[in-house]
Amino acid sequence: VLGFHVMSKLCIASTVIIVCFFFSDINTMEKKLAEYKCDTNEAIALKLVRFPEDIDDDSTTFHPEYSHQTFGDDEVAFGYKGLQIQLFYTAGNLNTLFKVKYSSKVTEAFDCVEPDDVEVKIREIIPAGFTSNSDDFLTFLEKEAKFKPFGTLLHTYKVQNEEEGELTYQIHKADITCAGFQKYHERLQTFLMWFIETASFIDTDDDHWDFFLVFEKYNKDGETLYATVGYMTVYNYYVYPDKTRPRVSQMLILPPFQGEGHGPQLLEAVHRFYCSLPKVQDITAEDPSENYVKMRDFVLAKLCQGLPSFAEEKLHLGFSVDMYKEAQEKLKINKKHARRVYEILRLRATDMSDEEKARDYRLEVKKRLFGPYRKNQRELAKLKRCLSAEELVSHMAQVDTKTQHEELEKSFQTLVDDYRRVIERLAALA
Repeated sequence: VLGFHVMSKLCIASTVIIVCFFFSDINTMEKKLAEYKCDTNEAIALKLVRFPEDIDDDSTTFHPEYSHQTFGDDEVAFGYKGLQIQLFYTAGNLNTLFKVKYSSKVTEAFDCVEPDDVEVKIREIIPAGFTSNSDDFLTFLEKEAKFKPFGTLLHTYKVQNEEEGELTYQIHKADITCAGFQKYHERLQTFLMWFIETASFIDTDDDHWDFFLVFEKYNKDGETLYATVGYMTVYNYYVYPDKTRPRVSQMLILPPFQGEGHGPQLLEAVHRFYCSLPKVQDITAEDPSENYVKMRDFVLAKLCQGLPSFAEEKLHLGFSVDMYKEAQEKLKINKKHARRVYEILRLRATDMSDEEKARDYRLEVKKRLFGPYRKNQRELAKLKRCLSAEELVSHMAQVDTKTQHEELEKSFQTLVDDYRRVIERLAALA
């Protein structure tokens, strides 16, 4: 019996040792395999190529902000060391070079371990017609002089660049009937996947879409060429009985051009275009981002500041029907957006060091912000008639009045900070 117990303990000890070695091997394997994981936001290399030397110039490379729609929430590709996914575009027509490079592959070191098929994932996004041959891409580049912007020229403007001096940009309106535009747009919209978090491709066969494109004019070997800067898509909804409501769907300024003021130029040109169409009722945006709202505030305030109903002496009288009607009739701005413009321009016209004027402004804005809280109070009054005392106490704990006032004050301060930035931008134009 004693021998049996000794043998049992030896067997258990041996088993523990084997298990430890087993897990040790697994941990070692995991560490080695982890070396073959790549951050796809870093691995994807994007370029807008104007000159042959741009291809090997790292300073012209930019990377995605997002890649989860292609490579999953972790934004990781497995199976490669030194992975680089090259997506290079000719600057104008966006003809595409697609290559996958890496220093080593997991199958070279491990049997029965398969790498992710990154080529298949990218091919699901980029349209047919790309090349994986550098010489063919250079041939595309040589043909860039033949590329001309699509559609109708709406607006030309200039931007002062520290390195290159004064640069000229054009905004064009196009639609799907423009020769060659559909194929170009298929290439252009691939950028959405990398820079808009919830992007999706649109059905261009629907003729309710309008497209607005921004191009830079530049010189190459004595010829004038055009580089794609960014674009906006707008869908025209029907409004009974005979109007339309254009709704901004997507807007993207490509990274090499961001921070140069192209977004406001594009949005203003789009507003002015639709203002010229009698059948347009107003202009809206679909699920606008925070940055888009800030840009829209600036553009609409710039447009409205010259309207008679928004004159400084009228701002202190409060938001009026005249303001809304004039903004809607002349600039296709709806009531909600006109109200925000009024608050921005009134803040600019208000001496906030004057306690009485500051108080009047604060109450005016908070009155609007209080709308959702007032709705909660009405709902609470209804609940009082149908809830038991215990249920009512539980519910009221969730709508504490003090908390509501604190949130209201926080919302007000955040809004005023945003408004002040708009006012600073308006001042820079003066």
